[in-house]
Amino acid sequence: MKEMDLTQVESNTKGIVAKILGGRRMMKKLETLGIRIGCELEKVSSHIMRGPVVVRVGNTRAAIGYGMAKKIIIEQEKNVE
Repeated sequence: MKEMDLTQVESNTKGIVAKILGGRRMMKKLETLGIRIGCELEKVSSHIMRGPVVVRVGNTRAAIGYGMAKKIIIEQEKNVE
């Protein structure tokens, strides 16, 4: 499987979080959203011009900033239609 950061992945794509390139604060923030290494997430949508990225983890949807999304590396699984 190919590793890409969350900003590079197309919308409606599922993947497994392989790496998080942030510090302790960022890891803690992402954990409160249910995002941790090894979890499955789906990129729902993103906004143009470095806007927020909307992801789904389990039954939860969350919007995360572009900079934070750039530091989340996922192994792409498949597109969801």
